[in-house]
Amino acid sequence: MALLADLAARFRRERVTLALDDIQALILRSRPEPYVGIHAMLHVDDAEGGRALVRALAPHIPSAAGWTEELHAWTGMAISHEGLKALGVPQSTLETFPLPFQQGMAARAEQLRDEGENAPEHWEEVYHPGVCHIALTIYARDDAALDQSIAKAMGELDRSQGVTLMGTHRFGADADAENPFGFRDSISQPTVAGSGVDPQPGQERAIAAGEFILGENSETGAPLAVPQPEVLGRNGSFIVLRKYHSRVGAFNDFLRSHADDAQAQEKLGAKMFGRWRSGAPLTLCPDADDPALGADPARNNDFDFSEDKQGLLCPYASHMRRLNPRDSQLTILTDVNIHRIIRRSSTFGPKWTDAVTATDDAAADRGIFFIFISARAFDTIEFLQQEWINRGNFIDLGEERDPVVGLHPEPGTFTIPADPVRRRVEGVTTFNHLRGGEYMFMPSLSALRWIGEGGWQSGEADSGG
Repeated sequence: MALLADLAARFRRERVTLALDDIQALILRSRPEPYVGIHAMLHVDDAEGGRALVRALAPHIPSAAGWTEELHAWTGMAISHEGLKALGVPQSTLETFPLPFQQGMAARAEQLRDEGENAPEHWEEVYHPGVCHIALTIYARDDAALDQSIAKAMGELDRSQGVTLMGTHRFGADADAENPFGFRDSISQPTVAGSGVDPQPGQERAIAAGEFILGENSETGAPLAVPQPEVLGRNGSFIVLRKYHSRVGAFNDFLRSHADDAQAQEKLGAKMFGRWRSGAPLTLCPDADDPALGADPARNNDFDFSEDKQGLLCPYASHMRRLNPRDSQLTILTDVNIHRIIRRSSTFGPKWTDAVTATDDAAADRGIFFIFISARAFDTIEFLQQEWINRGNFIDLGEERDPVVGLHPEPGTFTIPADPVRRRVEGVTTFNHLRGGEYMFMPSLSALRWIGEGGWQSGEADSGG
């Protein structure tokens, strides 16, 4: 509720320039705290039946028009390239989408550095190429609201023909909004220009809407390429979905093996993440956690790295600083604003405790769906995987990888700057094992209706409207 109240306080309707009533709510609406939800993966066996289901589900998907107001549950829909094809979208239209989307995530394994134990041949069946056509995600404030929304969606599915439910996975977290490792998650989110909300404390400015919403001006001053016809592409966005099994016990054991007591273990973990478990950033409280600060949306993101150029407070190699360098000086120059993402990650499995050990990992269904939204989604995730996650050249650390989400074929190193001598912690392993994923398109509400009605069959594709 604190997050929603903060958004409402910063919202100014007269500043809205986006077509909020056509944008799916999930793009702008943050998950609640606490939250519960479900991911459902559908396969279209018959184009006409699939379009009928899209028509039936579309009215259940709210727009972003009331995204700062309380909503007990909401549903989002995304469709893969193979899903659009299965729904009957013409090849000439499919070819207007970015090449990585057309190819699918598994085919981009080399660009994503998904190799070894993370390679597609080890993924769960539902993420094999061509299996997941439509992904439904429902977020809710409590189980009762979630069950009601699930009943509506499953009711439409039961009445449909030619669509198969391939799998579901429930998720959720309590008011602490912890990820599988016990750290508050999804704190830093970009403010989208034109959404009507002022930037959070610690943010210089809102990011151009076209970095997230197709058809709007991007950070370059012009829109990115929009899938055609415009009724299909405009006001939509792209989704990266990656499911990870989290080796929480291995992480706990790593901390224990490199720190003498519980306090030192907490500090090492904070150095690796860039924040304390409460969400309090190291830059603001380098010596001890501050739960009140971590839970305060007006303060927990109000910082930069201008006074920490050496990384003595928050290491350059930490997960947070890698994926959002803010104003850090990078060896490889990069415009960080074109790599900003809206995160909708969701945690599943038992809540973290320090009692979990590596021997518990294999049997535990514990992990995270890493989900983000961006008009540059494919370029961004492939850049992140190649440069910021699985290399360290951009921060003068050679081949050193992200200590939390990096793939470590062999035990790696985590560097902690210190005066006079930096510390290098050895033995970092793969703490998050990729179980599968897909590139998805999140259409606007008008585009969902166009798809559901087979708009290309009526000549609407040529009119653009």
